[in-house]
Formats: sequence, structure tokens, C-alpha cells
Amino acid sequence: MWKFLDTCAGPMMDEGLRFRLLGPMQVLRDGAELQICASRELAILASLVLNAGRVVSVDRLIETVWAGSAPRSARRQIAICVSRLRRILGAGAIETSSPGYLIRPAPDSVDWLQFRALVARSRSEVAGKNREEAVRLLREALALWRGNPFEDIRGLRYDVARMEESRLEAAEACLELEIELGQHHQVIPELLALVAEHPFRERVRALLMLAHYRAGRRADALRTYQETRRYLRDQIGLEPGPALRHLHEQILRDESSLMRQPVPRAGMVVPSQLPPRVVPFVGRGEEMAALDAVLRPDPEVALPGTTVLSGPVGVGKTALALQWAHDRADWFPDGHLFADLDEAEPPVVLDRFLRALGVPRSDLPADRAEKVALFRSWTARRRLVVVLDRARDGAQVLPLLPGGANCRVLVTSTNPLDELVARQGAHREFVRPLGTEAARELADLLVGKVEAQAVTDLLAHSFGNPLRLRMGAARMRSRGRHVTTWPG
Repeated sequence: MWKFLDTCAGPMMDEGLRFRLLGPMQVLRDGAELQICASRELAILASLVLNAGRVVSVDRLIETVWAGSAPRSARRQIAICVSRLRRILGAGAIETSSPGYLIRPAPDSVDWLQFRALVARSRSEVAGKNREEAVRLLREALALWRGNPFEDIRGLRYDVARMEESRLEAAEACLELEIELGQHHQVIPELLALVAEHPFRERVRALLMLAHYRAGRRADALRTYQETRRYLRDQIGLEPGPALRHLHEQILRDESSLMRQPVPRAGMVVPSQLPPRVVPFVGRGEEMAALDAVLRPDPEVALPGTTVLSGPVGVGKTALALQWAHDRADWFPDGHLFADLDEAEPPVVLDRFLRALGVPRSDLPADRAEKVALFRSWTARRRLVVVLDRARDGAQVLPLLPGGANCRVLVTSTNPLDELVARQGAHREFVRPLGTEAARELADLLVGKVEAQAVTDLLAHSFGNPLRLRMGAARMRSRGRHVTTWPG
């Protein structure tokens, strides 16, 4: 990437010189700033450094300094300015080479060249599937920017536009990678600032929509699209581009492809203990939205870490919990834990959870209180979801609550668990039977094409209870579509 510096023979300049172009221009020698006050000399030096290793013609320098309104003495004045720069930088710093001049800074002495090299290295890391290193390199590159370059040099406006475009492309690439790595919550403030600063960049708006969606803020994602559409129509009379429209349609359909699988961090054991979803699954749109609202991990909003799904036997509490946990698995990149509390007591469950998190069996404490403390220590800095199924009471649940503020717990129980709500501030959702339309849809999916009266009888005897529907449908199929005994 530095090859162009080697194509012109000649000595390198003083290695102690450093040129900072990514902000107000500065020239340093051994850490001390050199004073170059004349605007013409700064413009000439900026043009030469931007084109390091290449000859810049006198005509180009004249255009840089005077931007189309040069005096007759322009060529002589350029020569005078170059002479002054040589006295400041050193006699050999600027070489004369027809039809103009060139400068040969050390490869690592120009922040603009450092920026470009870091961005190029990040692309290589992306190609090698090393996204974490690519993000580190891009963040290092973006940190070199100190402000807007060459604000007072009209003749470099096209160079400034090129540099700014490179900065924005690097920022977009970095933010996109961070979203892929599950850092959607962290990048939202930066994306909001970029949208305000560059309102016509649809890629930034698309990234903001995706970050909102993955953070559980579906309404914010859709609102961002509507604001974008309104802004573009008002300002330039155009609709959003095809990529933004397609993303909008995907969000409306809640396409699973928008929620990528979490990427495990190096050295961390990531358990995935969720049982399969209960299928077919219908309805429950309001319940799913309510769980999204209260269980999304959001460092800026204090939310209850635990939600209780309470309701009668067979009403679909477990199916709802598993459906939500699978759909929102990307929110919890550090793991998904599951326990059926009707089959195992808390000490046994704690042992299973700790082993799943990477604690060696030999390190498991025998004392129950120590198990609880160790579990909370291991989960204190993680973002994971815990599903506790068929809990009898709050005493079963309390030892199994993780210690991290970004952990979420779903508890299913026929008991309202008032004590857990009162003492732990748990949120509670009462799961009710399916509505008429959802119950009929589930029945149709379960039994296929049968006599209408048989389906009507099935619905009448199930009262919207999904378990009764499933049991009745199973008996209907096994008895040749005739139901003689209904589960109840």
C-alpha cells in the first residue's frame, strides 16, 4: 500500500516530521508544533502531503491557493511560498520535479495515510472472517480524526469531500460489523448522531433501523423508516432506495434473517439449552410484544429482569416462553439456559447451569449458598436469558436468578408467584386462552381437512386451551376424525 512512495527515487525527509491532516492542519517536529501561519503556504503544503510521493504541478498548486482567481504573479508567489516552507521543514523536504514539486514523508508520518492503511487492513481481516480485529482497526483509524480538515482552503474542497467520504464509509463499515457482533445497543447513539449529521445517507439510516430492530425496538425501526421517507420526499422529492424499502418490508414481516445468530466471544462457553419450539404456534402477538417491551436488554432503561407467565394448565405458557426465547436469542449472545422445575430442585439446576457456563465439575461447591453466589458471579457481566418452566413457588425461583443487569428470566407457573412480584419487582403476564380466530387456526393446522362440524365440536370442548386442542386433535386423527372423549 506504500508502493507509490517508492516509485520516485530520492531521499526521505526528516523522520522527525509528522503531518496531521485529519482536522486543523498541524506540522510537528519531534513532538513540537511548527508555526506555519501563512494560509498560502499551508494550502501548498497540504496539497503536497495529500499527494505524497507524487508530483503536484504548479498549475494545480495555483488552483489550490486561489481557487480560480489567481493573480498574474501566481507562479512566482508559489515559488516564494515553497522557499519559505523549505526553510521551516528543511532544505530537502520539498523537491523540485517538473512540472512542479513533490514531498516524500515517512510512511507513518501522515495521519491520512495511516487512516487509509488501517482501513485497508480492516478489509483484509473481514475477508478472513476476523470481524473483531477489523472493528479494532477501524476504531483506531476513526480515532485519528480530530475535526474537519482544510476548512479554510477552498481549492481542496474536492479532496476534503473524498476524505470525508472515506471517513463515513469506514464509520459505516465499523458500525455494521459491530451490529453483526451483537453490539446493536451500543451503536444506536452513534448512529443517531450520524443520521443527524448526514441525513441523506440511506446506509446509515438502514443501520439504525437494523440496530433498533435487533435491540427489540421494532416501533423505533419502523418510525426511522417513515421519518426517512418523509425527509427524502420533502427535501428532494424521492422515495427511499430499494435497499431501504426491502429492509422496511423485512421488519414488517419480522423475517428471522434479520436476527443473526450470536457470535461467541473468545474463551467463553455459550450454553444453548432451549428445548425446541412448540409447533404449530399461532396468535400471541400481543403477548410477544409485551415480552419484548419488558425483557429487552437496554442499559439506558431500568427494566425488571424477571417476568412471570402465569395461567392454568395447558394454556400455552411454556410454548409462549420458548417461542419468545428462540425469536430473541440474538439479544442474549452469552447464552440461553433452561430448567424444568417440576423435575429438578434448585441445587441440581444450579449445578447444571454452572457446568453449562464452563465451571469444571470439580469446582462446584457443595454448599447451596455458595452455589448461588458462584452462579451470580459467573453471570454478573453476561447477557443471557434463563427460562424456568413449571415453577411451584417463588422459593424455587430465587436461587436461580442470575446476577447480571443485562440477564433476563422467564418463569412459567400456574401460581401467580405474588411473592416474587412483590419482593423482586418481577413483571407478570397472565396468559389467557386463545381467541376464537387463533384457536380455529390452530385446530385447522392440527387436524387438516376434516368435517366442519368436527372442528366446531373440537373448538367448543377446548375453550381456547391449546393443550386441549392438541389432545383433541390427536384423538381425532387416531380415531378416524370422530371424537368420543374430550380431554378435560
